[in-house]
Amino acid sequence: MRRKEKEIMDKAEIESIIKNAQVCRLAMVDDGAPYVVPLCFGYQDGVLYFHSAEEGKKIDILKHSNSVCFEFDVVTGMSTGKTACDWGMNYRSVIGFGKAIILENPEEKRSALEIITAQYADKAYKLTDGAVKETLVIKVDIERMTGKQSG
Repeated sequence: MRRKEKEIMDKAEIESIIKNAQVCRLAMVDDGAPYVVPLCFGYQDGVLYFHSAEEGKKIDILKHSNSVCFEFDVVTGMSTGKTACDWGMNYRSVIGFGKAIILENPEEKRSALEIITAQYADKAYKLTDGAVKETLVIKVDIERMTGKQSG
């Protein structure tokens, strides 16, 4: 990272950013071109989880190449100034890399869907066997990630 004073290395602080983020942006490479999608997510123990329909461009790409990059951010405000160059965004962000795997095991899928639900809801919901079966679940084993803050 070019600006070392902005780097976040503490794992607990990085996980706090993830916990407070509303969206994860998942980046993939489609035949040499970048492709990014915003997703609802779950995070636990160094693993990301996403749910998806069983088909679509994202799934086609992941079946071809499972290397991914992901990004989270939490905006904490705006700083203003006398000139346009003095303005800035106050934020905390995380960027990381990993390998995406499509889960097949129903109990692993159920657990992942519960982790995703817990990211957004303040209570547990019962998932039917049909819902688990019909939902594609993607697991990303995180290889590395770093945080950054400004403001």
